[in-house]
Amino acid sequence: MLSVRILLAEDVHMIRGALIALLQLEPDLQVVAAVDRGDTIVQAALEARPDVAVIDVDLPGIDGLTAAAELHEQLPSCRTLILTSLGRPGTLRRALSAHVSGFLLKDSPADQLALAVRSVAAGRRVVDPQLALAAWDSPENPLSPRELEVLRLAARGADAAEIAGCLYLSKGTVRNYLTAIVSKLGARNRIDAIRVAEEAGWIP
Repeated sequence: MLSVRILLAEDVHMIRGALIALLQLEPDLQVVAAVDRGDTIVQAALEARPDVAVIDVDLPGIDGLTAAAELHEQLPSCRTLILTSLGRPGTLRRALSAHVSGFLLKDSPADQLALAVRSVAAGRRVVDPQLALAAWDSPENPLSPRELEVLRLAARGADAAEIAGCLYLSKGTVRNYLTAIVSKLGARNRIDAIRVAEEAGWIP
């Protein structure tokens, strides 16, 4: 029996150990690499050559979806299965656009993980059915890619001057973007706009 080679990315040590143990119980699954940061996924995958990368959506360094998109570019033969504790419809939309093959909630039954890994390895797409329905019913993200960049930096605590420096914009342009973002999201202010976008899964 050919084993499915797996890379696991999870930053919580205890959870990572439990997931490795769970996957290694399956005779046809083999964990060949395990990392705790998003920015180490691609290098580890290029070295270990896994068939499937099981990636937590919330990772230090870079988030799991950004890492999944980079992995697809660098090693397209490796399919990705995203794990998340929060079933946000916007996060699912971002996952699909990042060429993710599967999306599974962490509170799914344990046997679902092995089944999902096998399905993804076989070329099928796996999406939690309740999350798929929620994504179908959820509104589209009204923000442009540039507005998302601005809001993502604001969510990390950057002020208008810092955002302007990062994106090579004027402070006035950044303020205009922030005003437009607040308006588009029907938010009360910048903090409320960040909350709305995070809850929808539009920014990590």
